[in-house]
Amino acid sequence: MAFRAAAIIVGVVAILLGGLWLVQGLGLVTLKPVACIAECQALEGPSLVWAIIGGVAVISGAGLVGFGLRRRRK
Repeated sequence: MAFRAAAIIVGVVAILLGGLWLVQGLGLVTLKPVACIAECQALEGPSLVWAIIGGVAVISGAGLVGFGLRRRRK
C-alpha cells in the first residue's frame, strides 16, 4: 500500500516537472533561473532536448500514477 502511494506521489511530481520542461523546451514559457550556483542562463528559445526530456517525464509519471491507482485482482 505504501509503495503504491509513493508511486502516485512521485508520478504526480514527474508529470508536473515534465510538463514544465516540455513547455519550456517548446518555447511556450521562459523562466529565469531561481537558485544558481554558477553562471546560469535562461533557456533561450525552443530546445528539442528539453522537450523530449519533458515528454518522457510526463509519460513516465503517468505510468507511475496509473500503477499506483490500479486495483489488485483477487
